[in-house]
Amino acid sequence: MKLHRHCHALTAVTAALLAGAAGAQTANVSLFGLIDTNLQRYSASGAASLTRMGTDGLSSSRWGIRGTESLGDGMSASFWLEGQFNTDNGTGLATNTNNQTNGGAIAGIGGGQGFTFGRRSTVSVHAPWGEIRMGRDFTSHYLNRSMADVFAVVGVGASQPHVGTLGGTVATRASNMIGYYLPASAGPFYGQAQMYYGENNTGAANSSDGKGYSVRLGYNKGPVNVSIAQGNTKYAAGNIKSTSVAALYDAGVVRLFSAYLRDANAAPANFTGKGYTLGAIAPLGAHELKLSLSKYGSNAGLQPETKKTAFGYVHNLSKRTALYATYARVTNSGGATTALNGSVTAANSSSSGYDLGIRHNF
Repeated sequence: MKLHRHCHALTAVTAALLAGAAGAQTANVSLFGLIDTNLQRYSASGAASLTRMGTDGLSSSRWGIRGTESLGDGMSASFWLEGQFNTDNGTGLATNTNNQTNGGAIAGIGGGQGFTFGRRSTVSVHAPWGEIRMGRDFTSHYLNRSMADVFAVVGVGASQPHVGTLGGTVATRASNMIGYYLPASAGPFYGQAQMYYGENNTGAANSSDGKGYSVRLGYNKGPVNVSIAQGNTKYAAGNIKSTSVAALYDAGVVRLFSAYLRDANAAPANFTGKGYTLGAIAPLGAHELKLSLSKYGSNAGLQPETKKTAFGYVHNLSKRTALYATYARVTNSGGATTALNGSVTAANSSSSGYDLGIRHNF
């Protein structure tokens, strides 16, 4: 009899667990990530050269957790937590708490940079009319810049308008953001509108610092993909406005990329940076050939300007694993000192470098 009662108790517990599992089936949670490690080399005019291990030559190394839950009536909820790390030494990517320079890197254990969900940390509600997303995420004007870069704005080949941008702290991501995203039912049109906050006390001289907006609208149909974006962030030292136009064309045997980008810093800073990127990717079965030409400069001081030429090759071993090689060279003028892969060069000198690596998705 005692054993019989225990069996009834075990059956009840098992039934409760199965009921909980059945309810949890309406949600979908997954772990995902990417690891990219490479061998880097750089050299610069009048400076020492170096060979070292590096990271993120083809894609940004990251891992994260994401999930969705059906709410019925065409609605759902989702979350996305994603962090970036350096595969050659295990350190994490710095985040920013307030879209200002004083909200920078958060120290980890031992004083080094620990892992954060600094790439993205958002929660969303999806409906037939679109998505409302809140948290830390890419800014819309960054998405326009990255779309037109054949090297996905990473590695030694990343376009010069990305590397040298004067777009400030929110040039890539913003914290404390709320955004609206067009639904798939918008057809060939896509886009988003975002607002973000610096979270300073009212009445202070810097009360609006880190507060801004970012918007983007695009059209993607057939071989043509064009988009325009603008971000505007307030700072006591001068508001920063970033504007860009990007256009892609898929000719089948080759995909063409182009963009014009402009960053304007208002008074009292009062200077402007602008540039362009042109590129092509030729897919050849499991292989890809890449070419990028880009330039970025500003009207500050002697009007520094940097031009970059980059070549790349990718061999896809599978859908998840690829080998790659990228070579780039920059030339400087107007007092510019841009160098590649962490090298240092004198003003108006040149620099070259390459990445040899492997990328694996999981």
